[in-house]
Amino acid sequence: MKASYKKYILDFKRPSGTSRGVLTQKETWFLILEDNGKTGIGECGILRTLSIDDRPDYEEKLKWVCENIHLGEEYLWNSLNEFPSIQFGLEMAFQSLKSNNPYLLFPSAFTDGTKGIDINGLVWMGEESYMKQQIEEKLEQGFDCIKLKIGAIDFDKELNLLRFIRSNFSAEDIEIRVDANGAFSSTDALYKLTQLNSFQLHSIEQPVKQGQFDLMADLCQKTPFPIALDEELIGVFGYKNKEALLQKIKPQYIILKPSLIGGFRGSREWIDIAEKMNIGWWITSALESNIGLNAIAQWTFLQNNPMPQGLGTGGLYTNNFDSPLEVVNGKLIYNPDIMWQVNL
Repeated sequence: MKASYKKYILDFKRPSGTSRGVLTQKETWFLILEDNGKTGIGECGILRTLSIDDRPDYEEKLKWVCENIHLGEEYLWNSLNEFPSIQFGLEMAFQSLKSNNPYLLFPSAFTDGTKGIDINGLVWMGEESYMKQQIEEKLEQGFDCIKLKIGAIDFDKELNLLRFIRSNFSAEDIEIRVDANGAFSSTDALYKLTQLNSFQLHSIEQPVKQGQFDLMADLCQKTPFPIALDEELIGVFGYKNKEALLQKIKPQYIILKPSLIGGFRGSREWIDIAEKMNIGWWITSALESNIGLNAIAQWTFLQNNPMPQGLGTGGLYTNNFDSPLEVVNGKLIYNPDIMWQVNL
């Protein structure tokens, strides 16, 4: 078996705002396996400044994986605990290699094109008028669940946007999720949650920065509507540590990003612990290309979670790869009539 890797820079169609800043490009890496005339491809979707494996030796570790690919998936995966995005790329590449079609990793009614996955429509931070325009577009596109990034513009303006949505659409018409990306402070978080509660929101992701366990546990106990942990899960390794975190904070939901938490195996571990504790969960992509998004979507479908998932990021880039993934009436579908076009 031969293994190689390649860096690829994805360009955003327009700058995309989060509470951590504005993104214009997204770096990703591909792990390519070749064996007996077959090819497997995996995406190592690192998110600079957020991924725990945003380290100077990242490329060196990818090189090490390629040089030691003969050691096999199991050994390598267990050796990559501190590099969850490479764990994901490795799992994906081996699964791709096993398939007759490198992009058909988990055949199902989803890949047959007969069933879709409900997803939330993502509304990016920006000027009030831009956010309002995005909301209207998502509603026209048939979404009944939208997710708003909050925390980057004036909080009162964000409340006005929510007021605008709710003045036109009830909670029965549109489910609203908000994601604060840790933007609230310890002194104002509960006050802001109380203000947000009047808009009948489904949940809020990561109201305060990760690592403040006592504060987050207190918020999860006192919050008037559900809190979902997101960044909080990054960098937590091992079953016992994951279990201890959820027992300490007791969130209402957790959000799983395979690229950031050790791929399918790492995500499944979180799911098993959460379900034992009656904590809800859903799966979200983390700005991967269509190659990584495709793998996450195919695996997500098999988890049989009826909630809207966070898999609507495929249309963000000017230089993404043509793929069978399409968003139709608020669902991600796989159109088997469309061919992959990947040039790496």
